[in-house]
Amino acid sequence: MPDGPRYDDDFYAWTQHQGAVLREMPVPDNRFDRDNVAEEIEALGRSERDAVRSQIRRILEHFLKLAYSPAQDPRFDWMASVSDARAILSDKMSRSLRRDVRTRLPKLYQDARERSELALRRHHEGEAAAALPALCPYTLDEILRAGWYPEPCGAPK
Repeated sequence: MPDGPRYDDDFYAWTQHQGAVLREMPVPDNRFDRDNVAEEIEALGRSERDAVRSQIRRILEHFLKLAYSPAQDPRFDWMASVSDARAILSDKMSRSLRRDVRTRLPKLYQDARERSELALRRHHEGEAAAALPALCPYTLDEILRAGWYPEPCGAPK
């Protein structure tokens, strides 16, 4: 059994580890493009990481709209989008990606907050946009918990 993360247990960690191992291996035959193969393996992992981060931003954006927008019609669409993002995350989330998201959550939240603010202002919900919290009010467990949605925060109706 190879040292390091297992492919089936943590794909992202496996790709980063395999890329590093490949770079360390001696290459007696110069026909093998070791560095570019290692880079491609690592890029597959980064693609998974970026997809997870994107879904977290998507959930946060819709959480903010659910909590602060007075609009009623799009609520179920936002909830459906959150549900879809959670389904995607359930297929991709691993221990190392969970750790990455936990570390990056403040930045992911800022990105989602900016998108939410723009959307709220575009729909003439300036008071709701101004009420968005500066810091992320949601835990990673809440973000990932199936069926959990923030309650309205008394945004202007």
